Amino acid sequence: MSELANTKKMKPLNKYLSDVGDLAFGCMGLGGGWDQNPVADNEIKQAHQVIDTALESGINLFDHADIYTFGKAEKAFGHVLAERPELRQKMYIQSKCGIRFSDKSGPKRYDFSKQWINSSVDNILSRLNTGYLDILMLHRPDPLMELDEVANTLLALKNSGKVRHFGVSNMQYQQMAYLQSAMDTPLVNNQIEISLAKLDWLESGVLVGNSQGNNINFAAGTLEYCQTNNVQIQAWGCLSQGLFSGRNIDDQPAHIKATAGLVFQLAGKYQVSTEAIVLAWLMRHPVKVQPVIGTTNLDRIKACAQASNIQLSRSDWYALYESARGEELP
Repeated sequence: MSELANTKKMKPLNKYLSDVGDLAFGCMGLGGGWDQNPVADNEIKQAHQVIDTALESGINLFDHADIYTFGKAEKAFGHVLAERPELRQKMYIQSKCGIRFSDKSGPKRYDFSKQWINSSVDNILSRLNTGYLDILMLHRPDPLMELDEVANTLLALKNSGKVRHFGVSNMQYQQMAYLQSAMDTPLVNNQIEISLAKLDWLESGVLVGNSQGNNINFAAGTLEYCQTNNVQIQAWGCLSQGLFSGRNIDDQPAHIKATAGLVFQLAGKYQVSTEAIVLAWLMRHPVKVQPVIGTTNLDRIKACAQASNIQLSRSDWYALYESARGEELP
């Protein structure tokens, strides 16, 4: 990949995508609202500004899904690439497919059929005005998935040049291992909801054999599987909608308020933004979490990018963990 954006610090996403930045930009906020209105000029302008700010901040991976704002997020992004095609060589683009909204054929559902994956990819490429995706991700597990059909469909997409790599979203490690068992090409990422407010990804390991862990909703072993198999963990919902970095939390429990206060203190200690502290807490874990930020506020994008410049100490990391869980570790 040539002429990447000017970045302050880069780390390998994995051995297949070696020059991806520490953060990804989630494009769900582009294209206007979740309605059928056409993409407006001001929304295309916003997409230009967001992409430029992200690239200038060292964020060169852009995360899409075919359903985001009913396809308008990809359309707005595609307008930018149509007007400035040179930007494509400065970025990686990933998108997701597999979620179908309710229609005359049935209710909201997941679809990993050959027909749906192929048509989804063609539509994604058309909306984005690009000839290929760097990564195609399967958005949510489809209980009716036919393993060989999916594997053969993905292989054909790779051989056609439409998709270079594949990943998943919202899957636990057994599902990943099952899918990988039929694929010749490796899964390179898994995007799951993890944050300072959603701690099951940590608790599943910490509370092994402890009654406090009885109600954890996270498959133990997922982090270790991804580390062992060089799969990048990406975090959606990583900022908890500003819960610890500036949102009004007057109605929140005491431990949330205390954690927000601690984030503020640490921002002063490390001389970075509160957003950077929240993201740096995720990135401190050895699995090397890649946060997917979704803000379209240009100053907040820059604030998030500061997370690349720090590494929290062990004591500060554990202080945030204990505060966020609301009680001492067992």
